Amino acid sequence: MKIELKEMTVRDLAEGYQDNDEDGVVGYSGKLDIRPPFQREFIYKDKQRDAVIDTVTRDFPLNVMYWAAREDGDFEVIDGQQRTISLCQYVEGDFAFKGRYFHNLQSDEKEQILDYPLMVYQCSGTDSEKLEWFKVINIAGEKLTDQELRNAVYAGPWVTEAKRYFSKNGCPAYALGRDYMSGTPIRQDYLETVIQWINDGDIEGYMAKQQHKPNANDLWLYFQKVMAWVKATFPYHRKEMKAVPWGDLYNQFKDVELDSAKLEKQVATLMADEDVTKKRGIYSYLLDGQERHLNIRGFSGNQKREAYERQKGICPVCGKHFELDGMEADHITPWSKGGKTELTNCQLLCLEDNRRKGAV
Repeated sequence: MKIELKEMTVRDLAEGYQDNDEDGVVGYSGKLDIRPPFQREFIYKDKQRDAVIDTVTRDFPLNVMYWAAREDGDFEVIDGQQRTISLCQYVEGDFAFKGRYFHNLQSDEKEQILDYPLMVYQCSGTDSEKLEWFKVINIAGEKLTDQELRNAVYAGPWVTEAKRYFSKNGCPAYALGRDYMSGTPIRQDYLETVIQWINDGDIEGYMAKQQHKPNANDLWLYFQKVMAWVKATFPYHRKEMKAVPWGDLYNQFKDVELDSAKLEKQVATLMADEDVTKKRGIYSYLLDGQERHLNIRGFSGNQKREAYERQKGICPVCGKHFELDGMEADHITPWSKGGKTELTNCQLLCLEDNRRKGAV
């Protein structure tokens, strides 16, 4: 891996600056991809943006920035995107600082800003080397998410197209899946989640294979299939449907014949069950039958003590006496068969017998 520290000026950085929704944001005579199309939008507040300009006008040092070298010889901003846009926007006259736009400044004031030195680390190397380095330096400012770092490492036509579908508020994926997805497109949550779904959790492996493909049609079509399956299988929408691992469920059960009407009755029953403390887990539970998705309410300390005193410390399975901390609460009638988490349905078993029962 090669890392070079370069010095340049604000003048160099702002040369050829363009901000276009379709073409992204570029600077440095068109050689620097400041914000690739449909990536994270500008998120600095006015106070943060003004602090950048204030730093430069006072000739105070601005934090070092980091760029990734691309195969075509151009660069992409890894850390410093918001600072870069703030500087370029001010020089372009997009906002005023302390009541003065750039064109209102005296000639010497303009030159002082344009000649201000910037320190930039430029990194080139293998994908794995760059990713590791980016993780290490990603410690200041508006931190990049893991997916934003991956987007930089695997930059290319596929990432650009994937961002178009998944990486902007109002993007197609947001319009289709906002009621079923957690996080926000702008921080790459949608893109990261869907890649996890389509490739069994191996995000980097999938992106490495797709990097130079001209489009992201496979990923977009897959997402549409997942959403269509969800809406057909569970047509009655509830707020608890956000953050369910829908892609994982689709991968496993897409070819299974399911009765949506029957499932809806079961969902309604479980939603009303006070013993189910994790309502969004209901959807996974109804398909794979694993109670761990539901976080079934446990017996309270008082209930355990009352059951212990009632049993006089005797395990009803092996007939031996144990101290309270050597026993665990158990549903006499299992929750799955209608047993409630209440004192009359509570018994204490020794650790060994309770483990044995749970394994059956």
